Amino acid sequence: MDLMQLEMFAATVEEGGVHKAARKVLRTQPAVSIALRKLESEIGAPLFDRSNRNDYVLTDTGEVLYGYARRLLNLREEAMLAIKELHTLQNGRIRIGANESTCLYVLPSLIQAFREKYPKIKIEVIRQVSSKLLRELRERSLDFVAISFLPEEKDLEAIPLMRDELALIVSPLHRLATAPRVHIRELGTESFIAHNVRSRSRDKVLEAFRRFQTPCNITIEIATIETIKKFVAMNLGAGFVPLMCVKDELARGELISVPVEGFRHERALWLVRRNSDAHHHAAQAFVELVRKLTPASLARAADPAAANRA
Repeated sequence: MDLMQLEMFAATVEEGGVHKAARKVLRTQPAVSIALRKLESEIGAPLFDRSNRNDYVLTDTGEVLYGYARRLLNLREEAMLAIKELHTLQNGRIRIGANESTCLYVLPSLIQAFREKYPKIKIEVIRQVSSKLLRELRERSLDFVAISFLPEEKDLEAIPLMRDELALIVSPLHRLATAPRVHIRELGTESFIAHNVRSRSRDKVLEAFRRFQTPCNITIEIATIETIKKFVAMNLGAGFVPLMCVKDELARGELISVPVEGFRHERALWLVRRNSDAHHHAAQAFVELVRKLTPASLARAADPAAANRA
Protein backbone atom coordinates (compact mmCIF):
# COMPACT_ATOMS: atom_id res chain seq x y z
CA MET A 1 0.00 0.00 0.00
CA ASP A 2 1.46 3.32 -1.06
CA LEU A 3 0.25 6.91 -1.28
CA MET A 4 -0.31 6.72 -5.03
CA GLN A 5 -2.68 3.78 -4.59
CA LEU A 6 -4.49 5.60 -1.79
CA GLU A 7 -4.74 8.72 -3.94
CA MET A 8 -6.37 6.69 -6.75
CA PHE A 9 -8.74 5.07 -4.27
CA ALA A 10 -9.75 8.42 -2.73
CA ALA A 11 -10.23 9.94 -6.17
CA THR A 12 -12.51 7.06 -7.16
CA VAL A 13 -14.63 7.63 -4.06
CA GLU A 14 -14.77 11.42 -4.51
CA GLU A 15 -15.35 11.39 -8.27
CA GLY A 16 -17.86 8.55 -8.17
CA GLY A 17 -16.06 6.29 -10.62
CA VAL A 18 -12.81 5.08 -12.13
CA HIS A 19 -13.07 7.10 -15.35
CA LYS A 20 -13.25 10.52 -13.63
CA ALA A 21 -10.73 9.43 -11.00
CA ALA A 22 -8.21 8.61 -13.74
CA ARG A 23 -8.50 12.14 -15.15
CA LYS A 24 -8.10 13.65 -11.68
CA VAL A 25 -4.90 11.77 -10.84
CA LEU A 26 -3.54 11.99 -14.40
CA ARG A 27 -3.42 8.23 -14.89
CA THR A 28 -5.10 5.83 -17.31
CA GLN A 29 -8.33 4.13 -16.37
CA PRO A 30 -6.72 0.65 -16.40
CA ALA A 31 -3.97 1.90 -14.07
CA VAL A 32 -6.57 3.06 -11.53
CA SER A 33 -8.46 -0.22 -11.77
CA ILE A 34 -5.25 -2.20 -11.21
CA ALA A 35 -4.38 -0.07 -8.18
CA LEU A 36 -7.81 -0.70 -6.65
CA ARG A 37 -7.52 -4.46 -7.18
CA LYS A 38 -4.05 -4.49 -5.57
CA LEU A 39 -5.41 -2.59 -2.56
CA GLU A 40 -8.26 -5.08 -2.15
CA SER A 41 -5.85 -7.99 -2.50
CA GLU A 42 -3.51 -6.56 0.13
CA ILE A 43 -6.34 -5.79 2.56
CA GLY A 44 -8.13 -9.05 1.87
CA ALA A 45 -11.58 -7.54 1.47
CA PRO A 46 -13.56 -5.61 -1.19
CA LEU A 47 -13.56 -1.82 -0.93
CA PHE A 48 -16.69 -1.22 -3.02
CA ASP A 49 -20.08 -2.94 -3.15
CA ARG A 50 -20.18 -4.01 -6.79
CA SER A 51 -23.79 -5.22 -6.78
CA ASN A 52 -24.52 -2.15 -8.88
CA ARG A 53 -21.73 -1.90 -11.42
CA ASN A 54 -22.16 1.82 -12.05
CA ASP A 55 -22.50 2.85 -8.41
CA TYR A 56 -19.27 3.00 -6.35
CA VAL A 57 -20.67 2.42 -2.86
CA LEU A 58 -18.07 1.81 -0.16
CA THR A 59 -18.11 -1.31 1.98
CA ASP A 60 -17.44 -1.04 5.72
CA THR A 61 -13.78 -1.80 4.99
CA GLY A 62 -13.76 0.82 2.27
CA GLU A 63 -15.24 3.43 4.64
CA VAL A 64 -12.49 2.82 7.19
CA LEU A 65 -9.71 2.89 4.57
CA TYR A 66 -11.08 6.05 2.94
CA GLY A 67 -11.02 7.92 6.26
CA TYR A 68 -7.38 7.05 6.84
CA ALA A 69 -6.45 7.60 3.20
CA ARG A 70 -7.91 11.10 3.27
CA ARG A 71 -5.99 11.92 6.44
CA LEU A 72 -2.72 10.64 4.97
CA LEU A 73 -3.23 12.58 1.75
CA ASN A 74 -4.08 15.73 3.71
CA LEU A 75 -0.89 15.27 5.75
CA ARG A 76 1.08 14.96 2.53
CA GLU A 77 -0.43 18.21 1.28
CA GLU A 78 0.32 19.93 4.60
CA ALA A 79 3.90 18.66 4.48
CA MET A 80 4.41 19.92 0.94
CA LEU A 81 2.89 23.30 1.85
CA ALA A 82 5.11 23.59 4.94
CA ILE A 83 8.19 22.75 2.86
CA LYS A 84 7.18 25.30 0.24
CA GLU A 85 6.73 27.96 2.94
CA LEU A 86 10.15 27.14 4.36
CA HIS A 87 11.78 27.38 0.95
CA THR A 88 10.06 30.67 0.17
CA LEU A 89 10.79 32.00 3.70
CA GLN A 90 7.11 32.26 4.59
CA ASN A 91 7.67 30.10 7.64
CA GLY A 92 10.52 28.89 9.81
CA ARG A 93 12.57 29.72 12.88
CA ILE A 94 16.08 30.92 13.66
CA ARG A 95 17.71 30.30 17.05
CA ILE A 96 20.62 32.56 18.00
CA GLY A 97 22.73 32.34 21.13
CA ALA A 98 24.72 35.31 22.43
CA ASN A 99 26.07 36.89 25.59
CA GLU A 100 24.55 39.92 27.28
CA SER A 101 26.30 42.70 25.38
CA THR A 102 25.75 41.12 21.96
CA CYS A 103 22.06 40.56 22.73
CA LEU A 104 21.67 44.22 23.67
CA TYR A 105 23.92 46.04 21.21
CA VAL A 106 24.55 43.90 18.12
CA LEU A 107 21.61 41.62 17.43
CA PRO A 108 18.73 44.15 17.58
CA SER A 109 19.74 45.99 14.39
CA LEU A 110 20.41 42.73 12.53
CA ILE A 111 17.11 41.21 13.63
CA GLN A 112 15.23 44.38 12.71
CA ALA A 113 16.71 44.33 9.21
CA PHE A 114 15.90 40.63 8.84
CA ARG A 115 12.33 41.03 10.09
CA GLU A 116 11.69 43.84 7.65
CA LYS A 117 12.57 41.46 4.81
CA TYR A 118 11.19 38.21 6.25
CA PRO A 119 8.42 39.12 8.73
CA LYS A 120 7.04 35.57 9.00
CA ILE A 121 10.25 33.99 10.26
CA LYS A 122 10.29 33.49 14.02
CA ILE A 123 13.54 34.48 15.74
CA GLU A 124 14.52 33.13 19.14
CA VAL A 125 17.44 34.71 21.00
CA ILE A 126 18.96 32.72 23.86
CA ARG A 127 21.17 34.63 26.27
CA GLN A 128 24.03 32.50 27.52
CA VAL A 129 27.65 32.89 28.57
CA SER A 130 30.09 32.40 25.70
CA SER A 131 31.69 29.29 27.21
CA LYS A 132 28.45 27.30 26.80
CA LEU A 133 27.35 28.61 23.42
CA LEU A 134 29.56 26.45 21.20
CA ARG A 135 28.43 23.29 22.97
CA GLU A 136 24.78 24.16 22.36
CA LEU A 137 25.58 24.96 18.74
CA ARG A 138 27.14 21.53 18.23
CA GLU A 139 24.18 19.91 19.95
CA ARG A 140 21.97 21.67 17.36
CA SER A 141 20.05 23.55 20.04
CA LEU A 142 21.09 26.74 18.21
CA ASP A 143 21.51 27.74 14.56
CA PHE A 144 24.06 30.48 15.32
CA VAL A 145 26.11 31.82 18.18
CA ALA A 146 27.65 35.28 18.42
CA ILE A 147 31.02 35.21 20.20
CA SER A 148 34.07 37.44 20.59
CA PHE A 149 36.71 34.89 19.60
CA LEU A 150 37.42 32.95 16.43
CA PRO A 151 36.92 29.21 17.00
CA GLU A 152 39.71 27.00 15.70
CA GLU A 153 37.61 23.88 15.12
CA LYS A 154 37.13 22.90 11.47
CA ASP A 155 33.53 21.83 12.03
CA LEU A 156 32.56 25.48 12.65
CA GLU A 157 32.30 28.41 10.26
CA ALA A 158 32.69 32.02 11.44
CA ILE A 159 31.32 35.14 9.74
CA PRO A 160 32.58 38.56 10.95
CA LEU A 161 29.96 40.77 12.58
CA MET A 162 31.86 43.83 13.79
CA ARG A 163 34.94 45.04 15.66
CA ASP A 164 34.91 46.65 19.07
CA GLU A 165 37.35 47.45 21.88
CA LEU A 166 37.37 47.72 25.64
CA ALA A 167 37.07 51.22 27.06
CA LEU A 168 37.90 52.57 30.51
CA ILE A 169 34.81 54.39 31.73
CA VAL A 170 34.39 56.71 34.71
CA SER A 171 31.75 59.01 36.12
CA PRO A 172 31.83 62.71 35.11
CA LEU A 173 32.57 63.32 38.83
CA HIS A 174 35.59 61.03 38.86
CA ARG A 175 39.07 62.54 39.24
CA LEU A 176 40.10 61.11 35.84
CA ALA A 177 37.07 62.48 33.97
CA THR A 178 39.01 65.46 32.62
CA ALA A 179 42.29 63.61 32.04
CA PRO A 180 43.36 63.54 28.37
CA ARG A 181 44.74 60.05 28.98
CA VAL A 182 46.04 57.83 31.77
CA HIS A 183 48.66 55.08 32.02
CA ILE A 184 47.99 51.68 33.53
CA ARG A 185 50.57 52.46 36.24
CA GLU A 186 48.40 55.38 37.42
CA LEU A 187 45.42 53.09 38.07
CA GLY A 188 46.91 51.11 40.96
CA THR A 189 44.94 53.09 43.57
CA GLU A 190 41.62 53.03 41.70
CA SER A 191 38.62 50.92 42.65
CA PHE A 192 37.21 48.89 39.79
CA ILE A 193 33.78 47.43 39.11
CA ALA A 194 34.06 44.25 37.08
CA HIS A 195 31.95 41.53 35.50
CA ASN A 196 31.86 38.48 37.76
CA VAL A 197 32.01 36.07 34.79
CA ARG A 198 35.47 35.08 33.60
CA SER A 199 36.02 36.16 30.00
CA ARG A 200 38.84 36.85 27.57
CA SER A 201 38.27 40.57 27.99
CA ARG A 202 38.61 40.40 31.76
CA ASP A 203 41.76 38.27 31.39
CA LYS A 204 43.27 40.86 29.02
CA VAL A 205 42.70 43.66 31.54
CA LEU A 206 44.29 41.68 34.39
CA GLU A 207 47.19 40.71 32.13
CA ALA A 208 47.86 44.38 31.33
CA PHE A 209 47.96 45.30 35.03
CA ARG A 210 50.34 42.42 35.76
CA ARG A 211 52.60 43.45 32.87
CA PHE A 212 53.12 46.86 34.48
CA GLN A 213 53.27 45.36 37.99
CA THR A 214 50.25 47.40 39.02
CA PRO A 215 47.50 46.07 41.30
CA CYS A 216 43.99 45.89 39.85
CA ASN A 217 41.70 46.55 42.80
CA ILE A 218 38.36 44.99 41.95
CA THR A 219 36.10 46.07 44.78
CA ILE A 220 32.70 45.23 43.25
CA GLU A 221 31.79 42.31 40.98
CA ILE A 222 28.47 42.36 39.16
CA ALA A 223 26.64 39.96 36.85
CA THR A 224 25.65 42.40 34.07
CA ILE A 225 27.33 45.16 32.10
CA GLU A 226 24.23 47.30 32.46
CA THR A 227 24.67 47.29 36.24
CA ILE A 228 28.39 48.01 35.90
CA LYS A 229 27.52 51.14 33.92
CA LYS A 230 25.05 52.31 36.57
CA PHE A 231 27.55 51.81 39.38
CA VAL A 232 30.28 53.63 37.45
CA ALA A 233 27.88 56.52 36.74
CA MET A 234 27.28 56.71 40.52
CA ASN A 235 31.05 57.18 40.93
CA LEU A 236 31.47 53.93 42.88
CA GLY A 237 34.48 53.00 40.79
CA ALA A 238 35.86 52.76 37.26
CA GLY A 239 35.27 49.94 34.81
CA PHE A 240 36.42 48.36 31.56
CA VAL A 241 33.50 47.60 29.24
CA PRO A 242 32.98 47.08 25.49
CA LEU A 243 32.83 50.45 23.79
CA MET A 244 29.68 49.50 21.90
CA CYS A 245 27.86 49.16 25.23
CA VAL A 246 28.37 52.77 26.33
CA LYS A 247 28.00 54.86 23.17
CA ASP A 248 24.62 56.26 24.29
CA GLU A 249 25.88 57.15 27.78
CA LEU A 250 28.99 58.77 26.27
CA ALA A 251 26.82 60.81 23.94
CA ARG A 252 24.65 62.02 26.84
CA GLY A 253 27.65 62.78 29.05
CA GLU A 254 26.58 60.29 31.71
CA LEU A 255 29.90 58.44 31.39
CA ILE A 256 33.36 59.45 30.26
CA SER A 257 35.77 57.25 28.29
CA VAL A 258 39.41 57.81 29.25
CA PRO A 259 42.15 56.64 26.83
CA VAL A 260 44.63 54.27 28.52
CA GLU A 261 48.31 54.13 27.63
CA GLY A 262 49.76 50.67 27.83
CA PHE A 263 46.46 48.93 27.17
CA ARG A 264 44.41 48.33 24.05
CA HIS A 265 42.21 45.33 23.56
CA GLU A 266 40.37 45.30 20.26
CA ARG A 267 38.15 42.33 19.61
CA ALA A 268 36.13 41.01 16.72
CA LEU A 269 32.63 39.66 17.08
CA TRP A 270 31.79 36.59 15.03
CA LEU A 271 28.61 34.87 13.99
CA VAL A 272 29.40 31.15 14.16
CA ARG A 273 27.47 28.23 12.70
CA ARG A 274 28.14 24.58 11.95
CA ASN A 275 30.26 24.02 8.85
CA SER A 276 27.65 22.20 6.81
CA ASP A 277 25.69 22.35 3.56
CA ALA A 278 22.49 21.42 5.39
CA HIS A 279 21.47 24.81 6.82
CA HIS A 280 17.79 25.55 6.46
CA HIS A 281 16.61 28.34 4.19
CA ALA A 282 15.83 30.89 6.90
CA ALA A 283 19.28 30.44 8.46
CA GLN A 284 20.97 30.85 5.09
CA ALA A 285 18.98 34.03 4.43
CA PHE A 286 20.13 35.41 7.80
CA VAL A 287 23.78 34.74 6.90
CA GLU A 288 23.37 36.49 3.57
CA LEU A 289 21.93 39.54 5.32
CA VAL A 290 24.77 39.58 7.87
CA ARG A 291 27.36 39.43 5.10
CA LYS A 292 25.64 42.30 3.34
CA LEU A 293 25.54 44.50 6.46
CA THR A 294 28.94 43.56 7.91
CA PRO A 295 31.12 46.12 6.05
CA ALA A 296 29.15 49.08 7.43
CA SER A 297 29.18 47.62 10.95
CA LEU A 298 32.92 47.10 10.83
CA ALA A 299 33.51 50.63 9.62
CA ARG A 300 31.45 52.18 12.42
CA ALA A 301 32.99 50.07 15.18
CA ALA A 302 36.55 50.58 13.97
CA ASP A 303 36.46 54.30 14.86
CA PRO A 304 36.32 54.57 18.66
CA ALA A 305 37.08 58.29 18.47
CA ALA A 306 33.88 58.78 16.52
CA ALA A 307 31.98 56.89 19.20
CA ASN A 308 33.35 59.24 21.87
CA ARG A 309 32.44 62.29 19.79
CA ALA A 310 28.89 61.06 19.17
